[in-house]
Amino acid sequence: MLHKKSIGITGMGIVSSIGNDIETFTHSLQQGISGIQKMSNTAEPVLAVNIAAEIRDFSFAEQLKNLKNIPEEKVKKAKRLGQRAPFVIQTTILAALQAWAEAGLFHNKVASERIGLVVAGQNSTQNYQYKLISEFNENPEYLSPRYALEFLETNQVGVLSELFEIEGEGVVVGGASATGNVGIIKGHQLLELGNVDVCLVVGVPADLSPLDMQGFINIGAMGGKTYNEQPTLACRPFDKNHEGFVYGQASTSIVLETQQSSEERSIASFANVIGYGYYLDKNSSANPNLAGEEKAMQQAMERANITNADINYINTHGSSSPLGDQTEAEAIYNVFTDHLANIHLNATKGLTGHCLYTAGMVEVIATVLQMKYDFLHPNINLEQPIRSDLQFCGNTAKKYTIQTALSNSFGFGGINTSIALKNNK
Repeated sequence: MLHKKSIGITGMGIVSSIGNDIETFTHSLQQGISGIQKMSNTAEPVLAVNIAAEIRDFSFAEQLKNLKNIPEEKVKKAKRLGQRAPFVIQTTILAALQAWAEAGLFHNKVASERIGLVVAGQNSTQNYQYKLISEFNENPEYLSPRYALEFLETNQVGVLSELFEIEGEGVVVGGASATGNVGIIKGHQLLELGNVDVCLVVGVPADLSPLDMQGFINIGAMGGKTYNEQPTLACRPFDKNHEGFVYGQASTSIVLETQQSSEERSIASFANVIGYGYYLDKNSSANPNLAGEEKAMQQAMERANITNADINYINTHGSSSPLGDQTEAEAIYNVFTDHLANIHLNATKGLTGHCLYTAGMVEVIATVLQMKYDFLHPNINLEQPIRSDLQFCGNTAKKYTIQTALSNSFGFGGINTSIALKNNK
């Protein structure tokens, strides 16, 4: 049996619809600012749903220039690697630079072979490929030679390992809407095994094509039709008027590090990842599974060596899907029946939309920030809760000290995950 190591989060970065850095993202959480708007570039054909929480007005060059505490030579290298790269590469570069700087890794270094890289993302180049089809049909030979690299998810591994000179293990992982949590779990496992001392976990944003979006509409998963003219009202986790998820975009980055490594570098961690649950419910359909969600939360607490009485906050998966919300609410009730009065719940997707492959990482970052600044962000559209026996946060932020939390993330394919986090203050 592995000796249990203390593993903390020493750096975080984000590019999202409600903030292109941690400071702005935190402010948006505190103020309950929604990033959901009419889509900025409506492609043909016009779809029934035309709202999303997009990364808007994006300029790689401008955002790179505005980053703080990045050595000049690293800025130049990032510019070279990113200036002609697809959108999903550019955003991950920016988020990763933020996290790397916050973890002090530019100046207080770790041996390159002792650093790992986990890229949490799948199908991230769908829209990139979709946009090339018409030109390709006219002139196939003019397709960029770079395409052979750029349509592969491993391009993220290559670019980021080159940028940060990472020589430890590198891998791409996927888990549908649970991909972000899967990435954190796999990074945590690399550290537990002793393969690395530091692991950069990067979440790749979903850049959906119209084809992808129509697929989600056809399966009944995507909401927004009722509130198409009132976009900020559309994402309603755990509200009786929820009708499906609203598409969101975010690129995320988290630095995981063993306590021994961070202490040797005199770097503080914001929170510890003390346990995780990862459970398959043997299901190839899109529907959630009550037993699977319960098991994921129970596994996370068992691995953390804590009980349900220790949890005082849950960042829910809360996708605004009627069946999904109902199932998760019931799972939480069943697992925490005797302690519900002590556990507060919110759903970050109400502000950011459903960021799909990065949703889990967005929500872990949101959890850590709420821990750090002693608050709970609001559930802005929760007007008629589907249950009265759970402690949902209201429509304004409130002061609250999170001691120990779970962050849930569930995905198509029967994937159920939960991450246990402990406040380090």
